[in-house]
Amino acid sequence: MKTESKKEYDLIVIGAGSGGLAAAQRAVEHKQRVAIIEMGQLGGTCVNRGCIPKKIYWYAAEFAYDLKHSDTLGFEAIGFKHNWQALQQTSKQYIEKLNDMYRRNLGQKNIDIITDKASFQNSKEINVGDKVLTAKQIIVACGTTPAVPDIPGVEFGITSDDFFELKNRPNKTIVAGSGYIAIELAGILNALGSDVKLLARKNSILRKFDQSIQSAAIDYLVESGVEVILNTNILAIKKDDSQLLVETDKEDHSSVDAVLWAIGRKPLVADLALEKTKVTRDQNNFILVDQYQTTKDSGIHAIGDVVGNHELTPVAIAAGRVLSDRLFGDKEKEWLEYKNIPTVIFAHPPVGTVGMSEEEARAAYGNKIKTYEANFVSLRHSLIGFTSKALVKLVCLGKEETVIGCHIVGQGADELLQGFAVAIKMGAQKKDLDNTIAIHPTLAEELVTLR
Repeated sequence: MKTESKKEYDLIVIGAGSGGLAAAQRAVEHKQRVAIIEMGQLGGTCVNRGCIPKKIYWYAAEFAYDLKHSDTLGFEAIGFKHNWQALQQTSKQYIEKLNDMYRRNLGQKNIDIITDKASFQNSKEINVGDKVLTAKQIIVACGTTPAVPDIPGVEFGITSDDFFELKNRPNKTIVAGSGYIAIELAGILNALGSDVKLLARKNSILRKFDQSIQSAAIDYLVESGVEVILNTNILAIKKDDSQLLVETDKEDHSSVDAVLWAIGRKPLVADLALEKTKVTRDQNNFILVDQYQTTKDSGIHAIGDVVGNHELTPVAIAAGRVLSDRLFGDKEKEWLEYKNIPTVIFAHPPVGTVGMSEEEARAAYGNKIKTYEANFVSLRHSLIGFTSKALVKLVCLGKEETVIGCHIVGQGADELLQGFAVAIKMGAQKKDLDNTIAIHPTLAEELVTLR
Protein backbone atom coordinates (compact mmCIF):
# COMPACT_ATOMS: atom_id res chain seq x y z
CA MET A 1 0.00 0.00 0.00
CA LYS A 2 1.39 3.42 -1.02
CA THR A 3 2.32 5.72 1.82
CA GLU A 4 1.36 9.22 0.74
CA SER A 5 4.08 11.59 1.81
CA LYS A 6 3.29 14.93 0.17
CA LYS A 7 5.91 17.52 -0.72
CA GLU A 8 4.99 20.89 -2.15
CA TYR A 9 6.86 22.94 -4.76
CA ASP A 10 6.23 26.08 -6.76
CA LEU A 11 7.18 24.24 -9.93
CA ILE A 12 7.56 20.60 -10.90
CA VAL A 13 9.26 19.80 -14.19
CA ILE A 14 8.80 16.33 -15.69
CA GLY A 15 11.86 15.67 -17.81
CA ALA A 16 15.45 16.90 -17.47
CA GLY A 17 16.15 17.53 -21.12
CA SER A 18 17.31 20.88 -22.46
CA GLY A 19 13.90 22.54 -22.18
CA GLY A 20 13.08 21.19 -18.74
CA LEU A 21 16.46 22.20 -17.33
CA ALA A 22 16.16 25.69 -18.82
CA ALA A 23 12.69 26.19 -17.35
CA ALA A 24 13.75 24.91 -13.92
CA GLN A 25 16.85 27.08 -13.69
CA ARG A 26 15.02 30.19 -14.86
CA ALA A 27 12.30 29.57 -12.24
CA VAL A 28 14.96 29.45 -9.51
CA GLU A 29 16.17 32.87 -10.65
CA HIS A 30 12.65 34.01 -9.78
CA LYS A 31 13.07 32.58 -6.25
CA GLN A 32 10.85 29.54 -6.82
CA ARG A 33 11.18 26.14 -5.19
CA VAL A 34 11.66 23.62 -7.99
CA ALA A 35 11.82 19.86 -8.49
CA ILE A 36 12.84 17.97 -11.63
CA ILE A 37 11.68 14.40 -12.17
CA GLU A 38 13.84 12.37 -14.54
CA MET A 39 14.23 8.60 -14.83
CA GLY A 40 17.25 8.75 -17.13
CA GLN A 41 20.37 10.86 -17.42
CA LEU A 42 20.32 14.61 -17.09
CA GLY A 43 20.36 16.47 -20.39
CA GLY A 44 17.77 14.33 -22.17
CA THR A 45 18.04 13.16 -25.75
CA CYS A 46 20.21 16.04 -26.99
CA VAL A 47 23.04 15.49 -24.55
CA ASN A 48 22.94 11.72 -24.27
CA ARG A 49 21.61 10.31 -27.54
CA GLY A 50 21.29 13.24 -29.95
CA CYS A 51 22.94 16.58 -30.67
CA ILE A 52 26.12 16.14 -28.64
CA PRO A 53 27.22 12.60 -29.57
CA LYS A 54 26.01 13.22 -33.14
CA LYS A 55 28.23 16.30 -33.45
CA ILE A 56 31.23 14.40 -32.04
CA TYR A 57 30.75 11.60 -34.59
CA TRP A 58 30.22 14.25 -37.28
CA TYR A 59 33.60 15.79 -36.43
CA ALA A 60 35.14 12.35 -36.90
CA ALA A 61 33.39 12.02 -40.26
CA GLU A 62 34.69 15.44 -41.36
CA PHE A 63 38.24 14.38 -40.44
CA ALA A 64 37.73 11.21 -42.48
CA TYR A 65 36.65 13.18 -45.55
CA ASP A 66 39.65 15.50 -45.21
CA LEU A 67 42.08 12.61 -44.80
CA LYS A 68 40.64 10.82 -47.81
CA HIS A 69 41.30 13.78 -50.07
CA SER A 70 44.44 15.18 -48.41
CA ASP A 71 46.65 14.09 -51.30
CA THR A 72 45.17 16.90 -53.41
CA LEU A 73 46.90 19.38 -51.08
CA GLY A 74 50.25 17.66 -51.15
CA PHE A 75 49.96 15.11 -48.36
CA GLU A 76 51.27 11.67 -49.16
CA ALA A 77 48.56 9.05 -49.25
CA ILE A 78 49.41 6.87 -46.28
CA GLY A 79 46.03 5.37 -45.59
CA PHE A 80 44.32 5.40 -42.23
CA LYS A 81 42.31 3.14 -39.98
CA HIS A 82 39.49 4.41 -37.82
CA ASN A 83 38.98 3.07 -34.30
CA TRP A 84 35.23 3.09 -33.68
CA GLN A 85 35.61 2.09 -30.03
CA ALA A 86 37.95 5.00 -29.38
CA LEU A 87 35.46 7.45 -30.89
CA GLN A 88 32.68 5.93 -28.81
CA GLN A 89 34.75 6.26 -25.64
CA THR A 90 35.59 9.90 -26.39
CA SER A 91 31.90 10.62 -26.84
CA LYS A 92 30.87 8.83 -23.66
CA GLN A 93 33.51 10.59 -21.57
CA TYR A 94 32.40 14.00 -22.80
CA ILE A 95 28.74 13.21 -22.11
CA GLU A 96 29.60 12.04 -18.59
CA LYS A 97 31.26 15.42 -17.97
CA LEU A 98 28.10 17.18 -19.11
CA ASN A 99 25.93 14.96 -16.89
CA ASP A 100 28.12 15.80 -13.88
CA MET A 101 28.07 19.50 -14.73
CA TYR A 102 24.26 19.52 -14.88
CA ARG A 103 24.03 17.72 -11.57
CA ARG A 104 26.43 20.15 -9.86
CA ASN A 105 24.65 23.19 -11.28
CA LEU A 106 21.24 21.95 -10.17
CA GLY A 107 22.59 21.15 -6.73
CA GLN A 108 24.10 24.61 -6.38
CA LYS A 109 20.72 26.10 -7.23
CA ASN A 110 18.93 23.85 -4.70
CA ILE A 111 16.80 22.19 -7.35
CA ASP A 112 15.59 18.78 -6.19
CA ILE A 113 16.43 15.99 -8.64
CA ILE A 114 14.08 13.03 -8.33
CA THR A 115 15.13 9.91 -10.22
CA ASP A 116 11.90 8.02 -10.72
CA LYS A 117 8.86 7.66 -12.95
CA ALA A 118 6.23 10.38 -12.79
CA SER A 119 2.49 10.05 -13.30
CA PHE A 120 -0.36 12.43 -12.63
CA GLN A 121 -2.70 11.74 -9.73
CA ASN A 122 -4.67 14.85 -10.66
CA SER A 123 -3.98 18.29 -12.11
CA LYS A 124 -1.91 19.42 -9.14
CA GLU A 125 -0.39 16.19 -7.82
CA ILE A 126 2.32 13.91 -9.23
CA ASN A 127 2.93 10.34 -8.10
CA VAL A 128 6.64 9.54 -7.76
CA GLY A 129 7.42 6.21 -6.15
CA ASP A 130 5.77 6.21 -2.73
CA LYS A 131 5.52 10.00 -2.66
CA VAL A 132 3.06 12.56 -3.93
CA LEU A 133 4.46 15.88 -5.10
CA THR A 134 2.29 18.94 -5.46
CA ALA A 135 2.86 22.20 -7.27
CA LYS A 136 0.98 25.27 -8.42
CA GLN A 137 2.62 24.90 -11.83
CA ILE A 138 3.73 21.75 -13.66
CA ILE A 139 5.75 21.60 -16.88
CA VAL A 140 5.79 18.46 -19.01
CA ALA A 141 9.09 18.30 -20.89
CA CYS A 142 9.60 14.57 -21.27
CA GLY A 143 10.56 14.61 -24.94
CA THR A 144 10.20 11.91 -27.55
CA THR A 145 11.52 8.51 -28.49
CA PRO A 146 12.32 7.05 -31.93
CA ALA A 147 9.40 5.63 -33.89
CA VAL A 148 9.63 2.28 -35.65
CA PRO A 149 7.35 0.76 -38.28
CA ASP A 150 4.86 -2.03 -37.65
CA ILE A 151 6.42 -4.70 -39.85
CA PRO A 152 7.69 -8.28 -39.36
CA GLY A 153 11.25 -8.30 -38.04
CA VAL A 154 11.26 -4.67 -36.96
CA GLU A 155 13.18 -5.74 -33.83
CA PHE A 156 16.22 -6.61 -35.93
CA GLY A 157 16.70 -2.93 -36.71
CA ILE A 158 18.18 -0.24 -34.48
CA THR A 159 17.24 3.38 -33.78
CA SER A 160 19.28 6.53 -33.28
CA ASP A 161 19.22 5.76 -29.55
CA ASP A 162 21.00 2.49 -30.27
CA PHE A 163 23.43 3.94 -32.81
CA PHE A 164 25.78 5.41 -30.24
CA GLU A 165 25.90 2.09 -28.37
CA LEU A 166 27.15 0.11 -31.39
CA LYS A 167 30.34 -1.72 -30.42
CA ASN A 168 31.56 -1.80 -33.99
CA ARG A 169 30.86 0.08 -37.19
CA PRO A 170 28.56 -1.97 -39.44
CA ASN A 171 30.13 -2.67 -42.81
CA LYS A 172 26.87 -2.55 -44.72
CA THR A 173 23.99 -0.42 -43.47
CA ILE A 174 20.50 0.50 -44.63
CA VAL A 175 19.21 3.77 -43.21
CA ALA A 176 15.43 4.05 -43.43
CA GLY A 177 14.24 7.65 -43.41
CA SER A 178 14.52 11.00 -45.12
CA GLY A 179 14.79 13.63 -42.38
CA TYR A 180 17.52 15.17 -40.22
CA ILE A 181 18.54 12.03 -38.39
CA ALA A 182 18.59 9.80 -41.46
CA ILE A 183 20.74 12.19 -43.49
CA GLU A 184 23.16 12.89 -40.64
CA LEU A 185 23.76 9.29 -39.61
CA ALA A 186 23.96 8.06 -43.20
CA GLY A 187 26.69 10.65 -43.84
CA ILE A 188 28.63 9.72 -40.71
CA LEU A 189 28.55 6.00 -41.47
CA ASN A 190 29.55 6.57 -45.07
CA ALA A 191 32.50 8.80 -44.16
CA LEU A 192 33.77 6.30 -41.58
CA GLY A 193 33.76 3.42 -44.05
CA SER A 194 30.30 1.84 -44.19
CA ASP A 195 28.54 0.87 -47.39
CA VAL A 196 25.33 2.89 -46.92
CA LYS A 197 21.96 2.78 -48.65
CA LEU A 198 19.39 5.44 -47.75
CA LEU A 199 15.81 4.27 -48.31
CA ALA A 200 13.14 6.97 -48.38
CA ARG A 201 9.40 6.29 -48.60
CA LYS A 202 8.61 9.36 -50.70
CA ASN A 203 10.11 10.91 -53.83
CA SER A 204 12.67 13.10 -52.05
CA ILE A 205 14.50 13.75 -48.79
CA LEU A 206 14.20 16.68 -46.36
CA ARG A 207 10.71 17.29 -47.72
CA LYS A 208 9.93 20.16 -45.32
CA PHE A 209 12.83 22.13 -46.75
CA ASP A 210 13.11 24.27 -49.86
CA GLN A 211 13.14 22.08 -52.98
CA SER A 212 16.51 23.51 -54.00
CA ILE A 213 17.95 22.18 -50.75
CA GLN A 214 16.41 18.77 -51.34
CA SER A 215 18.08 18.44 -54.74
CA ALA A 216 21.48 19.70 -53.56
CA ALA A 217 21.48 17.39 -50.53
CA ILE A 218 20.74 14.33 -52.69
CA ASP A 219 23.53 15.24 -55.11
CA TYR A 220 26.09 15.47 -52.31
CA LEU A 221 24.96 12.23 -50.70
CA VAL A 222 25.26 10.34 -53.97
CA GLU A 223 28.64 11.80 -54.92
CA SER A 224 29.95 11.02 -51.42
CA GLY A 225 29.08 7.38 -51.91
CA VAL A 226 25.63 6.95 -50.33
CA GLU A 227 23.15 5.10 -52.51
CA VAL A 228 19.84 6.97 -52.31
CA ILE A 229 16.75 4.90 -53.11
CA LEU A 230 13.47 6.83 -53.23
CA ASN A 231 9.81 5.75 -53.23
CA THR A 232 10.65 2.56 -51.35
CA ASN A 233 8.94 0.92 -48.38
CA ILE A 234 10.51 -1.74 -46.20
CA LEU A 235 8.07 -4.64 -45.84
CA ALA A 236 9.97 -7.02 -43.57
CA ILE A 237 13.37 -7.88 -42.13
CA LYS A 238 14.67 -11.43 -41.74
CA LYS A 239 17.78 -12.50 -39.87
CA ASP A 240 20.18 -15.25 -40.89
CA ASP A 241 22.98 -15.63 -38.34
CA SER A 242 24.41 -12.12 -38.05
CA GLN A 243 23.19 -10.91 -41.45
CA LEU A 244 19.89 -9.27 -42.33
CA LEU A 245 17.66 -9.62 -45.38
CA VAL A 246 15.60 -6.51 -46.04
CA GLU A 247 12.47 -7.00 -48.12
CA THR A 248 11.04 -3.92 -49.84
CA ASP A 249 8.24 -3.24 -52.31
CA LYS A 250 10.87 -2.88 -55.05
CA GLU A 251 13.78 -5.22 -54.41
CA ASP A 252 15.37 -7.15 -51.59
CA HIS A 253 18.70 -6.25 -49.99
CA SER A 254 20.71 -9.14 -48.54
CA SER A 255 23.80 -9.46 -46.36
CA VAL A 256 23.08 -6.27 -44.45
CA ASP A 257 24.81 -5.75 -41.10
CA ALA A 258 22.43 -3.13 -39.73
CA VAL A 259 19.11 -1.44 -40.46
CA LEU A 260 18.78 1.97 -38.85
CA TRP A 261 15.26 3.31 -38.31
CA ALA A 262 15.13 7.09 -38.68
CA ILE A 263 11.48 7.57 -39.63
CA GLY A 264 10.43 10.05 -36.98
CA ARG A 265 9.82 10.28 -33.26
CA LYS A 266 6.84 9.91 -30.91
CA PRO A 267 6.10 11.65 -27.60
CA LEU A 268 6.94 9.94 -24.32
CA VAL A 269 3.56 10.38 -22.67
CA ALA A 270 2.19 6.85 -22.31
CA ASP A 271 3.03 6.50 -18.59
CA LEU A 272 2.06 10.00 -17.45
CA ALA A 273 -1.64 9.21 -16.80
CA LEU A 274 -2.66 12.41 -18.59
CA GLU A 275 -6.23 11.12 -18.65
CA LYS A 276 -6.41 12.16 -14.97
CA THR A 277 -6.01 15.77 -16.08
CA LYS A 278 -7.65 18.04 -18.65
CA VAL A 279 -4.61 17.87 -20.94
CA THR A 280 -5.46 17.10 -24.57
CA ARG A 281 -3.34 15.55 -27.30
CA ASP A 282 -3.40 15.43 -31.08
CA GLN A 283 -3.82 12.29 -33.20
CA ASN A 284 -0.11 11.51 -32.82
CA ASN A 285 -0.20 11.95 -29.02
CA PHE A 286 1.70 15.24 -28.98
CA ILE A 287 0.45 17.50 -26.20
CA LEU A 288 -1.67 20.43 -27.38
CA VAL A 289 -0.75 23.85 -26.00
CA ASP A 290 -1.67 27.46 -26.72
CA GLN A 291 0.81 30.19 -27.67
CA TYR A 292 1.79 30.46 -24.01
CA GLN A 293 2.75 26.74 -23.83
CA THR A 294 -0.28 26.08 -21.59
CA THR A 295 -2.54 23.06 -21.97
CA LYS A 296 -6.29 22.89 -21.48
CA ASP A 297 -5.43 22.38 -17.81
CA SER A 298 -4.39 25.86 -16.70
CA GLY A 299 -1.72 24.73 -14.25
CA ILE A 300 -0.08 22.26 -16.65
CA HIS A 301 2.26 23.39 -19.42
CA ALA A 302 4.34 21.59 -22.02
CA ILE A 303 7.51 22.50 -23.88
CA GLY A 304 10.02 20.93 -26.22
CA ASP A 305 9.65 17.92 -28.47
CA VAL A 306 6.61 16.61 -26.60
CA VAL A 307 4.47 19.34 -28.25
CA GLY A 308 5.73 18.44 -31.74
CA ASN A 309 6.50 22.01 -32.82
CA HIS A 310 10.02 22.66 -34.15
CA GLU A 311 11.70 19.77 -32.38
CA LEU A 312 15.04 21.47 -31.81
CA THR A 313 17.08 21.88 -28.64
CA PRO A 314 17.44 25.69 -28.80
CA VAL A 315 13.68 25.99 -29.31
CA ALA A 316 12.99 23.92 -26.19
CA ILE A 317 15.47 26.01 -24.19
CA ALA A 318 13.93 29.29 -25.36
CA ALA A 319 10.41 28.02 -24.66
CA GLY A 320 11.38 26.90 -21.16
CA ARG A 321 12.94 30.23 -20.23
CA VAL A 322 10.11 32.29 -21.65
CA LEU A 323 7.54 30.13 -19.87
CA SER A 324 9.22 30.49 -16.47
CA ASP A 325 9.55 34.24 -17.01
CA ARG A 326 5.83 34.39 -17.70
CA LEU A 327 4.78 32.18 -14.80
CA PHE A 328 7.08 33.60 -12.14
CA GLY A 329 8.46 36.88 -13.45
CA ASP A 330 6.89 40.13 -14.53
CA LYS A 331 6.29 39.04 -18.13
CA GLU A 332 2.72 37.79 -18.00
CA LYS A 333 2.17 38.22 -21.75
CA GLU A 334 5.54 36.81 -22.85
CA TRP A 335 5.45 33.99 -25.38
CA LEU A 336 7.80 32.33 -27.85
CA GLU A 337 7.23 33.16 -31.49
CA TYR A 338 7.84 30.02 -33.56
CA LYS A 339 9.02 31.97 -36.58
CA ASN A 340 12.33 32.40 -38.41
CA ILE A 341 13.94 29.60 -36.47
CA PRO A 342 17.35 28.75 -37.95
CA THR A 343 18.25 25.12 -38.25
CA VAL A 344 21.15 23.09 -39.58
CA ILE A 345 21.48 19.53 -40.77
CA PHE A 346 24.98 18.25 -40.09
CA ALA A 347 25.44 16.54 -43.40
CA HIS A 348 28.61 16.66 -45.51
CA PRO A 349 28.55 19.54 -46.31
CA PRO A 350 26.09 21.04 -43.79
CA VAL A 351 22.63 22.26 -44.77
CA GLY A 352 21.30 25.47 -43.22
CA THR A 353 17.92 27.15 -43.48
CA VAL A 354 15.98 29.95 -41.82
CA GLY A 355 12.63 31.49 -42.68
CA MET A 356 10.27 30.45 -45.46
CA SER A 357 11.01 28.11 -48.32
CA GLU A 358 10.23 29.36 -51.82
CA GLU A 359 7.25 27.00 -51.95
CA GLU A 360 5.84 28.27 -48.64
CA ALA A 361 6.40 31.90 -49.62
CA ARG A 362 4.69 31.59 -53.01
CA ALA A 363 1.74 29.81 -51.41
CA ALA A 364 1.38 32.70 -48.96
CA TYR A 365 2.26 35.71 -51.13
CA GLY A 366 2.00 34.60 -54.77
CA ASN A 367 3.77 36.84 -57.28
CA LYS A 368 5.06 39.17 -54.54
CA ILE A 369 7.95 36.73 -54.13
CA LYS A 370 11.29 36.98 -55.88
CA THR A 371 14.14 34.55 -55.37
CA TYR A 372 17.88 34.85 -55.88
CA GLU A 373 19.93 31.69 -56.19
CA ALA A 374 23.49 30.67 -56.97
CA ASN A 375 24.79 27.16 -57.60
CA PHE A 376 28.49 26.54 -57.94
CA VAL A 377 31.24 24.04 -57.19
CA SER A 378 33.07 25.36 -54.16
CA LEU A 379 36.83 25.85 -54.17
CA ARG A 380 37.32 23.04 -51.68
CA HIS A 381 35.27 20.56 -53.69
CA SER A 382 36.83 21.65 -56.97
CA LEU A 383 40.21 20.61 -55.61
CA ILE A 384 39.05 17.07 -54.84
CA GLY A 385 37.15 16.64 -58.07
CA PHE A 386 33.60 16.86 -56.72
CA THR A 387 30.99 18.10 -59.18
CA SER A 388 28.06 18.55 -56.76
CA LYS A 389 27.19 22.21 -56.36
CA ALA A 390 26.93 24.37 -53.29
CA LEU A 391 23.72 26.36 -52.97
CA VAL A 392 22.84 29.77 -51.62
CA LYS A 393 19.32 31.10 -51.98
CA LEU A 394 17.35 34.11 -50.79
CA VAL A 395 13.56 34.37 -50.75
CA CYS A 396 12.43 38.00 -50.87
CA LEU A 397 9.03 39.67 -50.41
CA GLY A 398 7.54 42.75 -52.06
CA LYS A 399 9.04 45.82 -53.72
CA GLU A 400 11.34 46.34 -50.76
CA GLU A 401 12.62 42.78 -51.23
CA THR A 402 12.52 42.00 -47.53
CA VAL A 403 14.44 38.76 -46.97
CA ILE A 404 12.06 36.15 -45.55
CA GLY A 405 14.06 33.03 -46.32
CA CYS A 406 17.72 32.03 -46.52
CA HIS A 407 18.89 28.57 -47.59
CA ILE A 408 22.46 27.27 -47.79
CA VAL A 409 24.12 23.98 -48.69
CA GLY A 410 27.89 24.08 -48.43
CA GLN A 411 30.96 24.03 -46.20
CA GLY A 412 30.52 26.39 -43.27
CA ALA A 413 26.75 26.71 -43.62
CA ASP A 414 26.38 25.70 -39.99
CA GLU A 415 28.39 28.67 -38.75
CA LEU A 416 27.44 31.40 -41.19
CA LEU A 417 23.66 30.88 -40.97
CA GLN A 418 23.36 32.41 -37.49
CA GLY A 419 24.27 35.88 -38.70
CA PHE A 420 21.81 35.78 -41.55
CA ALA A 421 19.13 34.58 -39.13
CA VAL A 422 19.73 37.75 -37.11
CA ALA A 423 19.46 39.82 -40.28
CA ILE A 424 16.12 38.25 -41.20
CA LYS A 425 14.84 38.71 -37.65
CA MET A 426 15.72 42.41 -37.92
CA GLY A 427 13.88 42.79 -41.23
CA ALA A 428 16.86 43.00 -43.57
CA GLN A 429 16.21 43.78 -47.22
CA LYS A 430 18.11 42.48 -50.19
CA LYS A 431 19.73 45.90 -50.66
CA ASP A 432 21.21 45.62 -47.15
CA LEU A 433 23.02 42.47 -48.16
CA ASP A 434 24.05 44.01 -51.50
CA ASN A 435 25.60 46.96 -49.66
CA THR A 436 27.73 44.69 -47.50
CA ILE A 437 31.36 44.14 -48.51
CA ALA A 438 31.99 40.47 -49.25
CA ILE A 439 34.66 38.34 -47.58
CA HIS A 440 36.56 36.53 -50.32
CA PRO A 441 36.90 33.64 -50.96
CA THR A 442 34.08 32.27 -48.83
CA LEU A 443 30.69 30.66 -49.20
CA ALA A 444 29.13 33.56 -47.28
CA GLU A 445 30.15 36.12 -49.89
CA GLU A 446 27.74 34.57 -52.37
CA LEU A 447 24.81 35.74 -50.23
CA VAL A 448 25.83 39.39 -50.51
CA THR A 449 26.63 39.28 -54.22
CA LEU A 450 23.51 37.59 -55.61
CA ARG A 451 22.01 39.03 -58.80
